[in-house]
Amino acid sequence: MQQSTRKETTLIQRMALTLLVSAFCAGTAWADGDRVAELERRVAELEAMVETLLDRASDSGTQAAAQARQASADAAEARERVGELDRKIAPVIAAAEKKADMPEFYYGGYIKTDFIFSDFGDGNVAGNSIGRDFFVPSTIPVSGDSEGVQFDVHARQTRFHFGTRHEVGEAKLGSYIEMDFLVTAGGNERVSNSFTPRLRHAYVTYDNWLVGQTWNTFMDVATLPESVDFIGPTGSTSFGREPMVRYSRGGFAIALENPDTTVTPLGGGRIDADDNSIPELAARYTWKGDWGHLQIGGMLRQLELEDAALGVDDNTTGWGLSLSGKAMLGRNDVRFMILGGEGLGRQVALNFANGAAITDTGELEAIGTLGGFVAYRHWWNQKWRSNAVVSYMEVDNPVRFTGTGVSESNWSGQINLLYSPVPPFTFGIEYLMAEHELENGLDGRLDRVQFMAKYAF
Repeated sequence: MQQSTRKETTLIQRMALTLLVSAFCAGTAWADGDRVAELERRVAELEAMVETLLDRASDSGTQAAAQARQASADAAEARERVGELDRKIAPVIAAAEKKADMPEFYYGGYIKTDFIFSDFGDGNVAGNSIGRDFFVPSTIPVSGDSEGVQFDVHARQTRFHFGTRHEVGEAKLGSYIEMDFLVTAGGNERVSNSFTPRLRHAYVTYDNWLVGQTWNTFMDVATLPESVDFIGPTGSTSFGREPMVRYSRGGFAIALENPDTTVTPLGGGRIDADDNSIPELAARYTWKGDWGHLQIGGMLRQLELEDAALGVDDNTTGWGLSLSGKAMLGRNDVRFMILGGEGLGRQVALNFANGAAITDTGELEAIGTLGGFVAYRHWWNQKWRSNAVVSYMEVDNPVRFTGTGVSESNWSGQINLLYSPVPPFTFGIEYLMAEHELENGLDGRLDRVQFMAKYAF
């Protein structure tokens, strides 16, 4: 009986020692706190086994007791080696935790060069006009003699963005900054073609909140068609960036945005007033699926002007609604937007019409607008695709106050062919025709052929 007990004790001891050896061989390859904790657990089990050996040894004689004491000593040594390993990996764990507190950085953008042949059929557009760099309906001249085709080359649409993603506990933080070189002063084409960068986006996000400057909430960026021109259906789409505070949850977003009012004085012209006392309110809801997306948007804004010289101190309410979306047709898609309202002004068509007009009694009257576009994109194969776009907008000017020299409507049509030999690099050619008409019946025509080379990174 004593011999059997000794054999059992020796077997358990050997198992315990084997467990120790395997634990320490594996322990040197472990490099994180969780695995050290596992090693400590296994040593604790070993110590429990040793206690069992000691209990049995008390009934089995001096030899078993000696073996148990040796196993206990081995366990103590194992505990010390675990402590040494823990101390060695502590700096590694601390560095990993510190790294986890740092934000993730990312950047991107694109380099784009445009080659533009423009024929303004009813006048001349100066070389420093933004209407020479991209399609702006209000810059199409409606009277005068054409100077023929004008050729421009620029890389001003080139842009760069930089952002961060950061998780602190359960909170998600982010930031985004983007710049390009379009619509800025200070450059010239005589020698260096140097142009000043401009701020496009600058905002931070905290979970569902956004604070900073970005696309206005009334706008549907995802419905804009792919275009060689900077925007495409410029004359009939909501377009703008605003400083704001926005809350988003699921498909819903609501924001308070920076206000500004453009006003038509008696007889025509433009006053850019910054007299607003309350922010603009914008909201949208978007449904998304494999079929595409559908968005409804709304805006409520105050139009205000205080001008002692004109004898005006008044405000009125502006509002707007939009319905937009994209419908997938296999790989192809159809995109559209319909919008309208009173006093939208600068929110649509790059301020094609002002938000309000001054009446003969010194009050403000909101100006109505209605427009939209439809676009179709067709993929010929994996590398070639085309887009066709038709756009129209009409303005309901109170001509008894504005006069007949103000913009009444615009329309445009464009078609392009794009080729991407590899996904980040695209060549494109586009033909655009557009017309700008005033309330007095004068109109002007633009025909434009534009080439581009664009590398996105």
